Amino acid sequence: MSTLHDDIADFAAALPPMRAVAGLDLGDKTIGVAVSDRMLSIASPLQTIRRKKFGVDAAALLDILAAREIGGIILGLPRNMDGSEGPRCQSTRAFARNLSRLTDLPIGFWDERLSTVAAERALLEADTSRRKRAEVIDHVAAGVILQGALDRLAVLRRG
Repeated sequence: MSTLHDDIADFAAALPPMRAVAGLDLGDKTIGVAVSDRMLSIASPLQTIRRKKFGVDAAALLDILAAREIGGIILGLPRNMDGSEGPRCQSTRAFARNLSRLTDLPIGFWDERLSTVAAERALLEADTSRRKRAEVIDHVAAGVILQGALDRLAVLRRG
């Protein structure tokens, strides 16, 4: 059984009960990480991992997932504004395939087209300094991605 799920309903069905979910915002230089509560209602930005090479990045991620007893992973899928998938989506999907070889956790994708814009707006509204914004933007964007997926999962659960 594949651990990769393009459809959020399939991802939801694969999730173990009462386990938190992690959201990832994959950038060229960083990976933003956010985590949910066990009820899958609130996403909280956690940290940003500076990317080195896949093995090192995956080990750092898997350590976080194990420590927080994460039950599934949502990866932001950076589609083009017209909905098509370009090189960044291909890179995200390759990362997910490689990660799925190292973990049995279900991995889902969430359209992240405007997540960084939303994160930037939230930080500006919070009057965060430019330097501080640069430090936190990736894991705040991961929180925006994860919250979008959690909101959709809540709708699916209500039926």
